[in-house]
Amino acid sequence: MTPEEKIFRPSEEEPEAAEAASVFSAAPHGRSGLINLAGFDDESITNGPGLRAVVYAQGCPHGCPGCHNPQTHAFGTGRDCTPRELFERIRRNPLVSGVTFSGGEPLSQPSGFAELAALLKETGYEIAIYTGYRFEELLKMRNPAVRRLLEQADVLVDGPYRERERNILLRFRGSANQRILNLPASLKAGQAILMPPGRWRENA
Repeated sequence: MTPEEKIFRPSEEEPEAAEAASVFSAAPHGRSGLINLAGFDDESITNGPGLRAVVYAQGCPHGCPGCHNPQTHAFGTGRDCTPRELFERIRRNPLVSGVTFSGGEPLSQPSGFAELAALLKETGYEIAIYTGYRFEELLKMRNPAVRRLLEQADVLVDGPYRERERNILLRFRGSANQRILNLPASLKAGQAILMPPGRWRENA
């Protein structure tokens, strides 16, 4: 998570946010095939280059001190929705070219996010994932849904937020320990490959 991220919760919704939230079903928390959602942003320019939709997962095991979104840490307290519902919501905006999964921790709900990522990839969206895990940790996870999710995405911003390493000059990351990775290249090589300076990373 970056310090600039904004989360809406049902109790905090503004009129336009309430309309956005209305597409989500009120299914019981934790049902298979659903995403437990902390919030949704129709349009963002702070979570990646270009105009992006942002899907915020509810639930995070990291509990990073100084996290800007502490309300996303508890599991199962968000709004359940299907990947198809989110996909239909995202594609209603023709100006959006990319989608970012943030949170919370998207990798704590890999099945639902993998299904959403597959729908988005078929439509040509650039997909980015923010995670508190390091890439090397994700490679060791035995849950096949984690691998399916990673294989659908283009960019991974990895590592926990460290308040002592916060730098507001960094592009699209909150602290200097976090990396912005070319995910397809990293998976192919079996090691972390940084995105080149440009759209995602500041020039060296």
